[in-house]
Amino acid sequence: MSGVAIKLSDHFTYGRLVRFALPSIAMMIFTSIYSVVDGLFVSNFAGKEALAAVNLVFPLAMGLGSVGFMLGTGGAALVAKTMGEGEAVRANRLFSFIALAAVASGILLAAVGAVVLESVLAALGAQGSLMEQGLVYGRILVVALPLFIVQNVFLSFFIAAEKPQMGLAVTVAGGVTNIVLDYMFIAVLGWGIVGAALATAAGQFLAAAVSAVFFARSKTSRLRFTRPLADFRALGKTCVNGSSELMTEVAASVVSMLYNYQLMMIAGADGVAAYGVIMYVNFIFTAVFFGFAMGTGPVVSYHYGAKNQPELKGLFKKSMLLVGGTGAAMFAASQLLAAPLVGVFVGYDAELAAMTLHGFRIYAVAFLVCGFNIYGSAFFTALNNGKVSALISFMRTLVFETFTVMLLPIVWGIDGVWSAIIVAEACALVLTTALLVGLRKPYGYA
Repeated sequence: MSGVAIKLSDHFTYGRLVRFALPSIAMMIFTSIYSVVDGLFVSNFAGKEALAAVNLVFPLAMGLGSVGFMLGTGGAALVAKTMGEGEAVRANRLFSFIALAAVASGILLAAVGAVVLESVLAALGAQGSLMEQGLVYGRILVVALPLFIVQNVFLSFFIAAEKPQMGLAVTVAGGVTNIVLDYMFIAVLGWGIVGAALATAAGQFLAAAVSAVFFARSKTSRLRFTRPLADFRALGKTCVNGSSELMTEVAASVVSMLYNYQLMMIAGADGVAAYGVIMYVNFIFTAVFFGFAMGTGPVVSYHYGAKNQPELKGLFKKSMLLVGGTGAAMFAASQLLAAPLVGVFVGYDAELAAMTLHGFRIYAVAFLVCGFNIYGSAFFTALNNGKVSALISFMRTLVFETFTVMLLPIVWGIDGVWSAIIVAEACALVLTTALLVGLRKPYGYA
């Protein structure tokens, strides 16, 4: 059965669920590689101040680009539900309209980013060379922002189209392009932070362009471009459905800026560089959870639309067990691999490496918990309940983590910064559990 294509309407065993989600997990990992590879090459070939500049700019770029995650996950949930209801033509027309909305949003947000970039860097304490390098890196990423947004939208729709392997292939191609050009531009040509930004933009261009061509010309995909249905009510539903993903990314960007601010005050540019390294590793680890949630979401949406409660119950139970087991494995791996991973990024500076290693060992405790919160929020998105999904994301990433990162350092200093995520995720788990238990009967998933 391993060679048989898996359809949204299938019955999902543990093995089939994992196989269907694996391409999405790999997609998210390779998407994370864009920033990780930039940081790796910048740190080793341009120095720790350049790394700090990248880390100051990156949260703003991710915050603006989060509209792509909102339109992608929210739109895929709506379109998959529409397919489950037997309306294939309407599903394709909605998909085409959402894709156009993504392009328009990307152009608008690129203009916003160009206006606010310098003010944001100044507010975070960037001056002199740090400001100059941040502006150079940020301006290139802002120009490429529409590509980043469109790429993120198509990631979710590849899954709804029952083509997760194609989505993986596109993402791998973009990631490999980024890696190769990072080496050429930074290590060989010595372009430094400019080379990092250009390599990222090139990878995003390739992924967005190939995805658009696929949906325009494919004869086998369940989704393809057609005459758009200008249904602004459906677009609003898409935004509400995906608001948790928007909230997650925007709040994560805001919180990252708070981390950078606190660490700049406590430890200077070294603290910002250390946090950047921890975030690079965190991106890859949590990409597994985000990828699983993205990969299984359209399946949940389809069976919810088809009113198949027995399958919905099975999907929920299997997913929670898989998330819990993965979290435990990730925590163990993070402790075993912490030293070599830190060494790859900042092994050239013993003091910075020691600070980063200590912080990462504390921060990694959150891997035991965060998967449940990530999946819980995505599960409600799949059920087309964007309000509950957004509530979990808002409280988890903005309220709880903002309070902890601002308050705990008062008591514990820099260890309070590293511990903030653990306390925030624990608080979020209480909320997520309460909502999953309280809403189990209306939706029939448990």
